[in-house]
Amino acid sequence: MTGLRERQKVLRRQAISKAAVELFEHQGFQNTTIEQIANQAGVSAPTVFKYFGNKQEIILEILHAADQRALKDTRSQIPEMDDPVDTLCYLEQLLTRYALEVMHPSLWRELLPLILFGGDNELPEGYRAMNDALRSEISGLLRDLQQAGKLRGDLNVETAAFLLNDYAHLQLLRLVNQEPPDMDSHSNQVRRITALLFQGMHA
Repeated sequence: MTGLRERQKVLRRQAISKAAVELFEHQGFQNTTIEQIANQAGVSAPTVFKYFGNKQEIILEILHAADQRALKDTRSQIPEMDDPVDTLCYLEQLLTRYALEVMHPSLWRELLPLILFGGDNELPEGYRAMNDALRSEISGLLRDLQQAGKLRGDLNVETAAFLLNDYAHLQLLRLVNQEPPDMDSHSNQVRRITALLFQGMHA
Protein backbone atom coordinates (compact mmCIF):
# COMPACT_ATOMS: atom_id res chain seq x y z
CA MET A 1 0.00 0.00 0.00
CA THR A 2 2.86 2.34 0.87
CA GLY A 3 4.43 1.62 -2.52
CA LEU A 4 1.19 2.49 -4.28
CA ARG A 5 0.89 5.79 -2.42
CA GLU A 6 4.47 6.70 -3.29
CA ARG A 7 3.81 5.88 -6.93
CA GLN A 8 0.69 8.05 -6.87
CA LYS A 9 2.73 10.92 -5.41
CA VAL A 10 5.30 10.58 -8.17
CA LEU A 11 2.59 10.57 -10.84
CA ARG A 12 0.87 13.59 -9.32
CA ARG A 13 4.16 15.47 -9.15
CA GLN A 14 4.83 14.64 -12.80
CA ALA A 15 1.32 15.74 -13.78
CA ILE A 16 1.79 19.09 -12.05
CA SER A 17 5.17 19.58 -13.68
CA LYS A 18 3.83 18.68 -17.13
CA ALA A 19 0.84 21.00 -16.74
CA ALA A 20 3.09 23.85 -15.63
CA VAL A 21 5.44 23.53 -18.60
CA GLU A 22 2.50 23.42 -21.03
CA LEU A 23 1.19 26.67 -19.57
CA PHE A 24 4.63 28.30 -19.43
CA GLU A 25 5.15 27.54 -23.11
CA HIS A 26 1.64 28.63 -24.12
CA GLN A 27 1.27 31.87 -22.15
CA GLY A 28 4.68 32.60 -20.63
CA PHE A 29 6.35 31.82 -17.31
CA GLN A 30 5.61 35.15 -15.66
CA ASN A 31 1.98 35.19 -16.80
CA THR A 32 1.22 31.77 -15.34
CA THR A 33 -0.18 31.41 -11.82
CA ILE A 34 -0.20 28.49 -9.40
CA GLU A 35 -4.00 28.45 -9.64
CA GLN A 36 -3.79 27.99 -13.41
CA ILE A 37 -1.26 25.18 -12.99
CA ALA A 38 -3.53 23.47 -10.46
CA ASN A 39 -6.52 23.74 -12.80
CA GLN A 40 -4.52 22.37 -15.73
CA ALA A 41 -3.26 19.44 -13.63
CA GLY A 42 -6.70 18.70 -12.16
CA VAL A 43 -5.65 19.34 -8.56
CA SER A 44 -6.10 22.11 -6.01
CA ALA A 45 -3.68 25.01 -5.53
CA PRO A 46 -2.74 23.73 -2.02
CA THR A 47 -1.81 20.40 -3.63
CA VAL A 48 0.57 22.18 -6.01
CA PHE A 49 2.14 23.96 -3.03
CA LYS A 50 2.46 20.61 -1.26
CA TYR A 51 4.77 19.39 -4.03
CA PHE A 52 6.42 22.65 -5.10
CA GLY A 53 6.99 25.76 -3.03
CA ASN A 54 6.46 27.98 -6.07
CA LYS A 55 6.47 27.81 -9.87
CA GLN A 56 10.22 28.50 -9.95
CA GLU A 57 10.83 25.19 -8.18
CA ILE A 58 9.01 23.38 -10.98
CA ILE A 59 11.39 24.83 -13.58
CA LEU A 60 14.46 24.15 -11.45
CA GLU A 61 13.53 20.52 -10.84
CA ILE A 62 13.01 19.92 -14.56
CA LEU A 63 16.33 21.52 -15.47
CA HIS A 64 18.23 19.77 -12.69
CA ALA A 65 17.00 16.38 -13.92
CA ALA A 66 18.04 17.23 -17.49
CA ASP A 67 21.51 18.35 -16.35
CA GLN A 68 22.04 15.22 -14.26
CA ARG A 69 21.01 13.04 -17.18
CA ALA A 70 23.53 14.80 -19.43
CA LEU A 71 26.33 14.41 -16.89
CA LYS A 72 25.54 10.74 -16.33
CA ASP A 73 25.41 9.99 -20.05
CA THR A 74 28.67 11.87 -20.66
CA ARG A 75 30.51 10.03 -17.89
CA SER A 76 29.41 6.72 -19.37
CA GLN A 77 31.10 7.67 -22.66
CA ILE A 78 34.38 9.07 -21.26
CA PRO A 79 36.27 5.74 -21.58
CA GLU A 80 35.48 5.76 -25.31
CA MET A 81 36.86 9.28 -25.89
CA ASP A 82 40.58 10.02 -26.04
CA ASP A 83 40.27 13.70 -26.91
CA PRO A 84 39.03 15.93 -24.03
CA VAL A 85 37.56 18.32 -26.61
CA ASP A 86 35.31 15.47 -27.77
CA THR A 87 34.25 14.83 -24.18
CA LEU A 88 33.42 18.45 -23.42
CA CYS A 89 31.62 18.99 -26.73
CA TYR A 90 29.63 15.83 -26.08
CA LEU A 91 28.64 17.13 -22.64
CA GLU A 92 27.59 20.49 -24.06
CA GLN A 93 25.66 18.75 -26.83
CA LEU A 94 23.72 16.67 -24.31
CA LEU A 95 23.12 19.59 -21.95
CA THR A 96 21.68 21.57 -24.86
CA ARG A 97 19.69 18.71 -26.35
CA TYR A 98 18.11 17.72 -23.05
CA ALA A 99 17.42 21.37 -22.16
CA LEU A 100 15.48 21.77 -25.41
CA GLU A 101 13.69 18.47 -24.84
CA VAL A 102 12.24 19.61 -21.52
CA MET A 103 11.54 23.23 -22.49
CA HIS A 104 10.62 24.76 -25.84
CA PRO A 105 12.94 27.47 -27.27
CA SER A 106 10.18 30.06 -26.75
CA LEU A 107 10.25 29.40 -23.00
CA TRP A 108 14.04 29.53 -22.97
CA ARG A 109 13.84 32.90 -24.73
CA GLU A 110 11.80 34.20 -21.81
CA LEU A 111 13.79 32.57 -19.04
CA LEU A 112 17.41 33.04 -20.15
CA PRO A 113 17.39 36.85 -19.86
CA LEU A 114 15.99 36.44 -16.33
CA ILE A 115 18.65 33.85 -15.54
CA LEU A 116 21.53 35.84 -17.02
CA PHE A 117 20.52 39.38 -16.14
CA GLY A 118 18.15 39.03 -13.20
CA GLY A 119 14.51 39.93 -12.77
CA ASP A 120 11.71 40.48 -10.29
CA ASN A 121 11.24 36.84 -9.34
CA GLU A 122 13.00 34.04 -7.48
CA LEU A 123 14.34 32.25 -10.52
CA PRO A 124 17.81 33.87 -10.69
CA GLU A 125 18.69 33.03 -7.07
CA GLY A 126 17.38 29.49 -7.29
CA TYR A 127 18.95 28.96 -10.70
CA ARG A 128 22.32 30.25 -9.50
CA ALA A 129 22.36 27.66 -6.72
CA MET A 130 21.50 24.90 -9.17
CA ASN A 131 24.02 26.18 -11.70
CA ASP A 132 26.75 26.34 -9.05
CA ALA A 133 26.13 22.64 -8.44
CA LEU A 134 26.33 21.94 -12.18
CA ARG A 135 29.58 23.88 -12.46
CA SER A 136 30.97 21.85 -9.58
CA GLU A 137 30.04 18.66 -11.44
CA ILE A 138 31.80 19.96 -14.57
CA SER A 139 34.86 20.73 -12.43
CA GLY A 140 34.77 17.13 -11.21
CA LEU A 141 34.60 15.83 -14.76
CA LEU A 142 37.56 18.02 -15.74
CA ARG A 143 39.47 16.80 -12.70
CA ASP A 144 38.86 13.21 -13.78
CA LEU A 145 40.23 14.03 -17.24
CA GLN A 146 43.17 15.75 -15.60
CA GLN A 147 43.97 12.74 -13.43
CA ALA A 148 43.73 10.52 -16.51
CA GLY A 149 46.50 12.61 -18.10
CA LYS A 150 44.19 14.13 -20.75
CA LEU A 151 44.51 17.68 -19.39
CA ARG A 152 47.60 19.43 -18.14
CA GLY A 153 48.34 19.04 -14.45
CA ASP A 154 48.37 22.73 -13.57
CA LEU A 155 44.99 23.48 -15.15
CA ASN A 156 42.68 25.37 -12.82
CA VAL A 157 39.61 23.18 -13.32
CA GLU A 158 37.27 25.54 -11.45
CA THR A 159 38.13 28.44 -13.75
CA ALA A 160 37.84 26.21 -16.81
CA ALA A 161 34.45 24.92 -15.65
CA PHE A 162 33.24 28.49 -15.06
CA LEU A 163 34.33 29.53 -18.55
CA LEU A 164 32.73 26.52 -20.24
CA ASN A 165 29.48 26.94 -18.32
CA ASP A 166 29.30 30.67 -18.94
CA TYR A 167 29.99 30.26 -22.64
CA ALA A 168 27.38 27.49 -22.91
CA HIS A 169 24.71 29.85 -21.55
CA LEU A 170 25.62 32.50 -24.11
CA GLN A 171 25.49 30.00 -26.95
CA LEU A 172 22.15 28.63 -25.74
CA LEU A 173 20.74 32.16 -25.74
CA ARG A 174 21.86 32.60 -29.33
CA LEU A 175 20.54 29.18 -30.32
CA VAL A 176 17.00 29.62 -28.98
CA ASN A 177 16.70 32.99 -30.72
CA GLN A 178 17.06 31.28 -34.09
CA GLU A 179 13.96 30.13 -35.96
CA PRO A 180 14.37 27.21 -36.11
CA PRO A 181 17.43 26.58 -33.88
CA ASP A 182 20.41 25.60 -36.07
CA MET A 183 21.91 22.75 -34.06
CA ASP A 184 24.64 21.94 -36.58
CA SER A 185 25.96 25.50 -36.67
CA HIS A 186 25.70 25.67 -32.88
CA SER A 187 27.70 22.45 -32.41
CA ASN A 188 30.38 23.56 -34.85
CA GLN A 189 30.82 26.88 -33.09
CA VAL A 190 31.02 25.22 -29.68
CA ARG A 191 33.66 22.81 -30.98
CA ARG A 192 35.76 25.65 -32.44
CA ILE A 193 35.72 27.61 -29.17
CA THR A 194 36.31 24.53 -27.00
CA ALA A 195 39.25 23.46 -29.17
CA LEU A 196 40.70 26.97 -28.95
CA LEU A 197 40.34 26.93 -25.18
CA PHE A 198 42.21 23.66 -24.78
CA GLN A 199 44.80 24.16 -27.46
CA GLY A 200 45.66 27.64 -26.23
CA MET A 201 46.85 30.67 -28.18
CA HIS A 202 50.57 30.55 -27.40
CA ALA A 203 53.09 30.19 -30.24
